[in-house]
Amino acid sequence: MKLRRWVATAAVAVATVATLNSLPASAGHPYDPTDQSLRNLGLRHNLYVGTAVDMDALADPDDPQYRQIVGDEFSTVTAENVMKWESLEPTRGTYNWGPADELVSFARQHGQRVRGHVLVWHNQLPGWLTSGVADGSISNDELRDLLHKHITDVVRHFRGKIWQWDVVNEAVSDPWDNPPTLHYKGFWAEHLGSGYIADAFRWARAADPQALLFYNDYNIEAFGSGDPANDKTRFVYDMAKDLRSRGVPIDGVGSQGHLGTQYGNYDTLQVAAALKKFTSLGLATAFTEVDVRSQMTDGVQAGESAEINPRLQASAANFSILLQACLSERHCLSFTVWGFTDKHSWVPGTFDNPPEGLATIYDENYQPKRAYNVMRADLIYAGPPYVLPRVAQRPHR
Repeated sequence: MKLRRWVATAAVAVATVATLNSLPASAGHPYDPTDQSLRNLGLRHNLYVGTAVDMDALADPDDPQYRQIVGDEFSTVTAENVMKWESLEPTRGTYNWGPADELVSFARQHGQRVRGHVLVWHNQLPGWLTSGVADGSISNDELRDLLHKHITDVVRHFRGKIWQWDVVNEAVSDPWDNPPTLHYKGFWAEHLGSGYIADAFRWARAADPQALLFYNDYNIEAFGSGDPANDKTRFVYDMAKDLRSRGVPIDGVGSQGHLGTQYGNYDTLQVAAALKKFTSLGLATAFTEVDVRSQMTDGVQAGESAEINPRLQASAANFSILLQACLSERHCLSFTVWGFTDKHSWVPGTFDNPPEGLATIYDENYQPKRAYNVMRADLIYAGPPYVLPRVAQRPHR
């Protein structure tokens, strides 16, 4: 769907005061007060601002603007799909490293760090694996060995090139699932039990002692009831606490940050409180897949400003809430949007009843939305005493 070009660049005054020039920047990438990109403004706080990357779009010679923005605006990149198991090993025993290696090479050329996504997930698995388990030709014992081999092969291949790995992704159910009591869900829990989570972190650490190892999930931006039976954030917190108590080398928890303007969502203080709770365990945090989708009503699709403007404002507010919370917590190392342009967003293809979209910080014509400039303003005007430089995380052994 192509919308009318109704998004104009928001007018945000960005006068940078002299005191900002002396604030820390990441080693090798000094802060440049004349550069108002997200990546450069994040350097004031040693915060890496990133995006998920669609490799087909990155390689498209007819769409050079996509490639330019990825390189100019962001200091860390995540493979949207090409590091998932079905992409890396579509045929058993034969790896296709090409597209993922291309992203790593692009990041190196542009002075960016790479988040590896994802080692263990119940979705986007290769057909040979799932069909083999279904027909009994792959036993549970062999499945565990295959998982061990996959993690080892992938992490060793990228050893020294990945800053953060999403080791285990979305292992916990939601309160609206059946049964409603929160539990470990999906393909891996069904066949290997919950012990695969600790195994995955140990195998990843053995393959790369230096990468930061994250658990990644959605709907964990803030605490709810506090009851682990129905509060997913509390369930994940208790899981992470248990893993740390048993010496499992988990370094961080990633909160995906997939939000929608039709929901109540959270305020900055609620989100900051959740981040601080996780960091009290000795863990780093990150926002790993941020987008804010809206329902595409008839009025939105017709270009009616009365329908569009409230959604743009609500979207910008939600991006800002998550970014402000991340800035407030020194162990929040990175803030990644899940694609930066509506032209290549996953949302319309996934949420279609009712249709949803408008989820990113640029429109389909690569024009920045209000959300983009609100994020820039947050990065510009944040500072001591409430926003301090990031605390580097050392990998747990």
